Amino acid sequence: MERFVFLTLDGLSRGAVLAAFALALVLIWRAARIVNFAQGAMAVAAAYVAYSVSAATGSYWLGFLAALVAGLLLGAAVDLAVMRFVDHASPLNPVIVALGLVLLIQALLGMVYGSEFLPAATPFSRNALTVGGVAVLSPYDLFVFVAVAVVVVGLAWTFTRTAVGLRMRAAAFAPEVSRLLGVNVGGMLTLGWALASGVGALAGMLVIPTELGLHPHAMDLVFVSAFTAAVVGGLDSPPGAVVGGLAVGLLLSYVSGYAGSDLTPLAVLVLLLAVLLVRPGGLFAPVAARRV
Repeated sequence: MERFVFLTLDGLSRGAVLAAFALALVLIWRAARIVNFAQGAMAVAAAYVAYSVSAATGSYWLGFLAALVAGLLLGAAVDLAVMRFVDHASPLNPVIVALGLVLLIQALLGMVYGSEFLPAATPFSRNALTVGGVAVLSPYDLFVFVAVAVVVVGLAWTFTRTAVGLRMRAAAFAPEVSRLLGVNVGGMLTLGWALASGVGALAGMLVIPTELGLHPHAMDLVFVSAFTAAVVGGLDSPPGAVVGGLAVGLLLSYVSGYAGSDLTPLAVLVLLLAVLLVRPGGLFAPVAARRV
C-alpha cells in the first residue's frame, strides 16, 4: 500500500508537468491548427538559456525567469519568421517545417553546448517528505504542482475573463469574421505561439531536472508522453490536456514501478493507439452535431 501511495503521488507530480506541456500543444492547435513537433526542442533551448544565465549570475530564479522570457520570444519568432510563410494548403507542410526546426535547434544547441548531459539545478530538495512513515511528495514536487496550477488558472482566466483572451479565441475559431470586426488576427496568432512556447519552457524547466539532465534531446521522450496526453484529452480541449497529462503521468509511474521502466514507452504507445481507435478526437473532444 505504501508503494502504491508513493507511485500515485509521484505519477501525479510527473503528470502535472505533462499536463502543462500538453496544454502548450493544445494552445498551438487551437490557434493555428498545427501540432508543433518543435515544442520540445524549443523548451530545451529555453532551458539552455536558463543554464547560461544561472551560471553567469549564480541565481536559479534569474535563470528560471530568463527561460520563460526566452520561451515567449522564441515562440513569437518562430511564428513571425517561419510559420507565417508556410503554405497551409497541405496539413503536412507545417509538420515538415516543425520537424526541420527540431533538427535545426538541436544541431545548434549541440554545436554551442556540446552533446554531454549538463546538470540541471532545482530550487528545492527532491528528497521525499514522510507522513506517518510513508514517503510522499518532495518540496520540489510541491513546487511543480503550484507552478502548473498557477499556469492553468492563469490561462483559464485569460481566455475567459479578459478581452485579449476573447480576441485570441475569436481569431482562432473565426479568423475572417474577426478581421471584419477589427481583431488583429495575425497578432493574436503570434501571441498564441508565444504563450504556448512560454508554457512549454516552464514545463521543460520543471521536468528536465527530474531526468538525466540538460541535453539537446532531453525533451524527446517527454514530448511523446505530452503529445499522448494531448491526444487522450483532445487537442481542442484545454481541460482534457490537464486530465490527459495526469492520466499519462499515473500510467508511467505505475508501469515503471510495477513492471519496469523499459515498458513505459510501450505503455504510452498502447494508450495512444487505444484512444485513437475508440475516440480519435480525444476523451474530452466536443461532440459534433449530426447534420442531415
